[in-house]
Amino acid sequence: MAARLVSRVRPATADPEGALVLFHGRGADELDLLPLLQVLDPSRRFLGITPGGPLALPPGGRHWYVVREIGYPDAETFSTSFERASQWLDALATETGIPPERTVLGGFSQGAVMSYAVALGAGRPRPAAIVAFSGFVPTVPGFELDLEPPLPPVAIGHGRFDPVIGVEWGRRARDLLEDAGAEVVYRESPLPHAIDPRFAAELASWIERAVPAASRPAG
Repeated sequence: MAARLVSRVRPATADPEGALVLFHGRGADELDLLPLLQVLDPSRRFLGITPGGPLALPPGGRHWYVVREIGYPDAETFSTSFERASQWLDALATETGIPPERTVLGGFSQGAVMSYAVALGAGRPRPAAIVAFSGFVPTVPGFELDLEPPLPPVAIGHGRFDPVIGVEWGRRARDLLEDAGAEVVYRESPLPHAIDPRFAAELASWIERAVPAASRPAG
């Protein structure tokens, strides 16, 4: 397994039909979103992987970048993590044989930011789908988005009362991606900075449609 980032793996029940990669939020670690793999993929069709951020910063835990201003990650730390996460994903595809087009990328908070970045950054391969909880599409000097169609389907969930990353950032991401031609499922929930478990459970069938069952050779 790709060793550029520490990670946890949840095997599929059989030969994996795809991969589901979840990036954690600020100050958490690679264990934080392990339970979410089961919610999003209850039938365990996918190889589930939760990488840990490469930065150790106050007040503790792992991080993907230094927070300077919401919407605008610190350029140096973001660029370093973007490069490492990109290399890790490329190595993961090579080692597992699961291509990007059968890989779903998702995350919470900083992890949602990184999901947008590695899925939509210029020069990056397009994933099967993006799942972004309580995040934003980053604006960083030197980082360029590629919003040329076709774009992967995107599911966005955001708490209406989020005091950390305001709900307007979820709405901006929705509008940006819809204007670019992406199919977007958007849900606001009466929550603070958190994942709505009901919306997450609903996304299991959405992910199944995004990565349909692989065709198998006739016996």
